[in-house]
Amino acid sequence: MTYLKTAKQSLTTYSVKELNESIGLLLSRGFAPKFILKATVSKSQIKKGHLWLTLTDGKASVDGVAWSSTRKSLKFLPKQDDGVVIIGKLNFWESQARVSVQVFDIRPSISTVLKKFEIVKSKLFKEGLMDDALRRKIPKYPHSIAILTSVPSSALADILRTSKERWPLTKLQIIPIPVQGNNENQLKLILSDLKKTKLKLDAIVIARGGGSREDLMLFDSEGVAREIATFPIPVITGIGHEDDLTVSDLVADHRSATPTAAIVDLLPSREIEKNKFLQNKKILKDYLKLFFQNKKNFLLTKKSFFQSHSPRLLIKNKRTKINYMYELLNALSPQKLLKRGFTLVSDDSGNTIYSVKKIKEKDKLLVQFCDGNITVEVNSLNYDKI
Repeated sequence: MTYLKTAKQSLTTYSVKELNESIGLLLSRGFAPKFILKATVSKSQIKKGHLWLTLTDGKASVDGVAWSSTRKSLKFLPKQDDGVVIIGKLNFWESQARVSVQVFDIRPSISTVLKKFEIVKSKLFKEGLMDDALRRKIPKYPHSIAILTSVPSSALADILRTSKERWPLTKLQIIPIPVQGNNENQLKLILSDLKKTKLKLDAIVIARGGGSREDLMLFDSEGVAREIATFPIPVITGIGHEDDLTVSDLVADHRSATPTAAIVDLLPSREIEKNKFLQNKKILKDYLKLFFQNKKNFLLTKKSFFQSHSPRLLIKNKRTKINYMYELLNALSPQKLLKRGFTLVSDDSGNTIYSVKKIKEKDKLLVQFCDGNITVEVNSLNYDKI
């Protein structure tokens, strides 16, 4: 009895309400107004527009809530077993002495992102949607392309600047899309509608500037990846940084390291093409010069041939040859021999006598001189002894 009186004199007395108010005051003074909490969602449900969570690290748990006004602005709505990173503050309900975390922002942890990436990647890989044989070639000189990205954004500004510098002949169709957050259905609908449009496109570029890997989780969506994999024209992705890899990159026809790299990979370089043109022009000029020179030489050869084989020249040559033969025959003609003192002897039948052995005594012979002939009778024969 004495102890209780002494204790009552030294201890503070509270009502339940007063105690809870004191605890709340202590927490508000001694706890950070905002903090980052890393946890795993063991339970997630929406009631009356509010998102209620049970958060755990495997050793302890705490309740969390995102009020409806906050939930509408969240870019990520977690599901059970998702790892999350939360920006929040501590709420203490004095009426029940109950503590919870009020959520201002919530994002997937990197482990959740990679888990989703691996699950979707494995599923689509087994279905053959990542087969290299399905990838189509990028058009060499695209006439018109669609740029799917956030509008406005630095990624779009870089793409517009780079395309103007590289190949201004290509027409760009700018199509705004969400590039992060819980917008899978919206992005799927945009891609699906684009398939049905009558825009004469040669390719599409899906671009998103740099950010954390968690911000790129939208492009790990199975539905979005399927739309890209079945798109009727080549799809080029330029999502995040060079080290970032999403499921959309794996099913696209071509993956570029950045949005700017995507437009560089797709559009030809004006300067390079100009140099190629000048080089081809020189090659064509040299070829034509050589071609016409060869044709000229061929014609000159033909001209020389025809000149050397012209009828007039042939007749002249024949005439010269005939004249030569005539002169030769004339020089060797019997008439020439007769003029030199030779005679031509023949019998009365006109047969030429070229040997004494063919003549008999009393034969009558015709002796022809250059200026006439005489008839003689053989009186005697003399033979040369050989």
